[in-house]
Amino acid sequence: MAIPSNISGFSVIPILYNSSTTHYLYARSHTSKSDSHKVLPEGRTLFLVNLPPDATERELVMFFKHSGTVEKVIFDFDVKEPQHDDSDSEEEEESMEEEAADEQPRKRRKTQKDKSAVPLIIPLPSRPLRNFRKTGSSAYVIFLDSSSLDRALASTSKPRAWPTSPEELYGLAHYRALYDSLRPPLDAVRAFADSSVEVHEYELAKSKQKSKYRKGEAIVDEDGFTLVTRGGAYGKTLGGGVAVASKRFQRSGETARNRSHKKEKKEKAGFYAFQKAEKQRSDLMELKRKWEEDKAKVEKLKAARRFKPY
Repeated sequence: MAIPSNISGFSVIPILYNSSTTHYLYARSHTSKSDSHKVLPEGRTLFLVNLPPDATERELVMFFKHSGTVEKVIFDFDVKEPQHDDSDSEEEEESMEEEAADEQPRKRRKTQKDKSAVPLIIPLPSRPLRNFRKTGSSAYVIFLDSSSLDRALASTSKPRAWPTSPEELYGLAHYRALYDSLRPPLDAVRAFADSSVEVHEYELAKSKQKSKYRKGEAIVDEDGFTLVTRGGAYGKTLGGGVAVASKRFQRSGETARNRSHKKEKKEKAGFYAFQKAEKQRSDLMELKRKWEEDKAKVEKLKAARRFKPY
């Protein structure tokens, strides 16, 4: 059965994986009504559908090499307009930071060198593998000139071999490598865990250094009382009525006066027999009182009623 060369405006491009496997791409010239012409120029952009799940940019460039030079390949919906303002602002910020670093005194730079190096997390070993996309994904192939696009759409009759690389893994070899990469050796896992804990401890120590209350410094609260942090056997400041700040105050900066006191436990109602009897008696008296009030209201309404025929 012959394969049609054109389906719903798309040109059919057959590709060969091997002698028994044929895959079909569907291509047409890209036309857009939106403002994406800056990223996807019309007349030079080829829109492809039904790409292989593991297709890469290099393979598409090699596949259309006979048609012309490929400038760029954009997969799926990763089309983003270039933003020049952000790049300019980032460059300006970097230049300002460099100038500020040059203005710093030499003594300060020496102290920074003496500080301990910031620990880094040792990553787990990973092997670069091919990224799999969803089946039937699309891509935009941008050529340098419009003639290359015309040649790519014209040469769709004969199937051509899909480019492969001996360095990359395909088929079962890919999944075996993925299985091995997800199960690293124990030494690598131990190094990753130890470095992560070291970075966490370093960040905790750094946050404590930035705290408002430091060990050994006198602290004055809102009421004007001087509190002393634990700096020695008797603290830093001596005198009558001066207390030593607790560790909870050093962490949160909250005094005992600001903390809300726990409410005293109330006695449970109806726990004893005489409480139940008193409650029943009071409820009965309240019910009788409301009944008498309602009875009086009814008698008052009856007395106010008169016969009015017209």
